[in-house]
Amino acid sequence: MTLGARLDAIVAALGGELIGSGETFIERLAPLDTAAGHAIAFVAHVRYASQIETTQAGALIVSPALAERASARGPCIVSDNPYLYFARLTQWWRATQDPLPVAAVHPSAWIDPTAVLGANVAIGPFVVVEAGARIGEGTRIGAHVTVGRGCVIGRRCILHPGVVIGADGFGFAQHEGQWIKIEQLGAVLIGDDVEIGANSCVDRGALDDTVIEDGVKLDNLVQIGHNVHIGAHTAMAGCAGVAGSARIGRHCTVGGGAVVLGHLSLADHVHISAASVVMRSIHQPGQYSGVFPLDDNASWEKNAATLRQLHRLRERIKTLEKSERP
Repeated sequence: MTLGARLDAIVAALGGELIGSGETFIERLAPLDTAAGHAIAFVAHVRYASQIETTQAGALIVSPALAERASARGPCIVSDNPYLYFARLTQWWRATQDPLPVAAVHPSAWIDPTAVLGANVAIGPFVVVEAGARIGEGTRIGAHVTVGRGCVIGRRCILHPGVVIGADGFGFAQHEGQWIKIEQLGAVLIGDDVEIGANSCVDRGALDDTVIEDGVKLDNLVQIGHNVHIGAHTAMAGCAGVAGSARIGRHCTVGGGAVVLGHLSLADHVHISAASVVMRSIHQPGQYSGVFPLDDNASWEKNAATLRQLHRLRERIKTLEKSERP
């Protein structure tokens, strides 16, 4: 049997305005440039409008501004936010066309008898859940994940394969040329609806707890140091790192490979560009970029443009200096 859905069934489930035949059958979701006749794609911005005529997609999800152009080529669904509509469509598609397995604990997983699992928790192969840990209702834990002793995972979280929650933080005291371990006595507290990507690590606190609030999204290979506090609905892309005791506000974003140094604070709605190094606290919302020096994004772009001209300016100054010599 061919999996798929008619456009009118999609609109009935998710809303939006249908223009064209509701009987159009969709077999897959696809990007604009590779979509074939039985696929649906989305156009999120007018800058991609030229692809409306070239895509082979059988149907499109577009904004009202592009509805006339899209409907001239075939059926479409009109939404005020096509990207958000497409995100919800992927969820609906997964639930109806390719549902996840029924929640269960894999036989190879090791769950300490004192750990507490909520209802409908899915535990993958070779997972370790240590003493006193608590896993909230509806959470899904991938293969080879470790949840350390006393750590708490909220409801409906997703931990992808290889995640480590509650390893010791990096704490050592130097004495006579040696590093003396500081035992990490805190835990990790993770809120509801948090998603943590493959092979990411969230270290337990040294004394107080490391805290990840509701709705936080961490990509693959993200490192969160001990006693870090991340505010609700903040997102961090792959290979980002946050050093110990930093505080990240709510609704922030941290680009891939960016680093936040320890004991710093970021206000709510701060957005750090990829590969930036945050070396001072940021108290105002906005976009910030750069390795050195960190600055608001508009100023950094101007300074970066000047930086590219430094060699030419240096040569001009040397020439001027020579011409002024007696």
